[in-house]
Amino acid sequence: MKITFFSLAFLLFFAIDGNAQKGLDPTADEISQAKKLRESYSKDDIAILESSELITFDLNKKAAKVIVNHSIKEHLMNINHRADIQKYEFYDSESSIQNFSLKYRNDKTASFSVKDEFYKDRDLFYNDAKVKYVTIDFPVQGYNYKYEMEKKYDDVKYFTSLFFNDEYPVLSKKITFEIPNWLDVELKEFNFDGFKINKTSNTEDKKTIVTYTLENVPAAFKENSMPGRSYLYPHILVIAKSFTKDGATTTLFKSNADLYNWYKSLIAMMKDDTTVMKSKVNELTANAKTDEEKIKNIYYWVQDNIRYIAFEDGIAGFKPDESNNVFEKRYGDCKGMANLIKQMLKLAGFDARLTWIGTKHIAYDYSTPSLAVDNHMICTLMYKGKKIFLDGTEKYNSFGEYAERIQNKEAMIEDGDKCIIEKIPTTTADFNKETFKTTLAIENETLIGVCNKTYQGESRAEFLNIYNGFENTKRKERLDGYLSKQNKSIAVSDVKTSDLQNRDSKLTIDYNIAIQNKISSFDDEIYVDLEFMNEYKNFELKDRKVAYEMGYKTNYVSQINLKIPDGYNVTKMPTNLSIKENDFDINLSYENTGKEIIYKKSFMFKNGLIKADAIEKWNEFNKKLKENYNQQITLSK
Repeated sequence: MKITFFSLAFLLFFAIDGNAQKGLDPTADEISQAKKLRESYSKDDIAILESSELITFDLNKKAAKVIVNHSIKEHLMNINHRADIQKYEFYDSESSIQNFSLKYRNDKTASFSVKDEFYKDRDLFYNDAKVKYVTIDFPVQGYNYKYEMEKKYDDVKYFTSLFFNDEYPVLSKKITFEIPNWLDVELKEFNFDGFKINKTSNTEDKKTIVTYTLENVPAAFKENSMPGRSYLYPHILVIAKSFTKDGATTTLFKSNADLYNWYKSLIAMMKDDTTVMKSKVNELTANAKTDEEKIKNIYYWVQDNIRYIAFEDGIAGFKPDESNNVFEKRYGDCKGMANLIKQMLKLAGFDARLTWIGTKHIAYDYSTPSLAVDNHMICTLMYKGKKIFLDGTEKYNSFGEYAERIQNKEAMIEDGDKCIIEKIPTTTADFNKETFKTTLAIENETLIGVCNKTYQGESRAEFLNIYNGFENTKRKERLDGYLSKQNKSIAVSDVKTSDLQNRDSKLTIDYNIAIQNKISSFDDEIYVDLEFMNEYKNFELKDRKVAYEMGYKTNYVSQINLKIPDGYNVTKMPTNLSIKENDFDINLSYENTGKEIIYKKSFMFKNGLIKADAIEKWNEFNKKLKENYNQQITLSK
């Protein structure tokens, strides 16, 4: 819900103040060090020679809140010929920045302008986040700066985690906590295995000092479709459980019950006026023949008519907007949409409840009571002894189907003074099956045929998202282009689809196809390139070190039947190809029946990802796949 350190993948581009102070050129030793570091970190322009973070705690007695003071000191070095970077720090209504400074290596203040403004993101309609940043010019290799930042959190619950990895490689990393005796805080460690993280703890002057150190920390990965960073990097979750003052103990987040109680206190602040939506609920349910039809009508109406807009503003980053506001404005974030579904279903006589959940981007579950555990809200319908989860942000999900991003994740369902913790059901790749079938014949060096495509589960939802993203006036043209894969040698015509408004049934598309440039004839032989779909041909994970995470578990099946022309025999066919791994199971096969050639392909990604240790095998297979796609069929007279 709240913006995190790495959420700015491509931060702002601003004019650079290049007025580096003269007389501060790097020494010969610094230049030598920079060159050696560049050999080790060839893709990085900057290295952090030293990074130290200090976390201390104070008490706001009047507000009964624990304050967090977080300071950072870094020694930056340019390891490339020159470099321009931004150093930045986010803050919001729950935090403030007391110091944000940059110095030369002689400790004199660097002459760069520090900017301070609201953070803008095309994915966020509005948020209270501000960013303080400075654009830094490193004129030559080995140039140094010293960076310092001091940040204050008004409430410890918003100070959730500390990661060892940075945007740049760190030679020496130190994180120190000074925990006063009056505070009960757990430092929960994640992903420490495989890293030589040294931890020391000692008590002095009514406080416990815990220090973590790590050497040669690589830069955070910069790959697309990665798992969430909480799966990848060593980090610490800070869980403040309680504090004691003047003999009285105040509970903070000791268990998920405490987390739920805080969420519930936010719900109690809401003042829903459901009268504004009563007539719409009556309209949606009036002609419904069954309760399930009533539920679907409401759920799909919210999907279709409420625009999803992320909204973060202080406590509103966690508190749902009132349902009447979302209904009247016709937009809301996940929390507001979940609340609207809940209130509309309650008006229709159903038991619907707000539900907190962390998407699969987050590694934690509710055994960890922290605001870092969830980043999403849905609605749970208690119906005929079952729990059915409704996510209004999933535009084309069918009733009872769940997006991959929440499958197998724990959900916290409101239940009066208590909560219910339950996992979202998961599905197999077969549930999302996509098929392609075509029967082709050769006519005047053109492949002519009829095609059929089917989609179900998340492949159907994905297609509907694509299709409804087409401009209304050009939808036919765009669909033809989608089916032809924008290949000018493929002509698509006479397209017929199933009811694209019905998200409950299998989606089908039938069309005619004419494919050029796949047939060549010489003397008494015809050469046929039967591969024109090229599935996963360019899906090479080059130089990748982390898992590739797909949108959903995939089962794609293709069958191409080619009629053998009268008077011809098949004298050569491409070789079959297959591979079976934990992450993927792929088969390509050719069969000659005497009357036709049957070319079958199946691509199964049963876990919806390719793990890091399988990337090399995938790339090796992908190379063979390209070679196989380039093979031809030979027909002899």
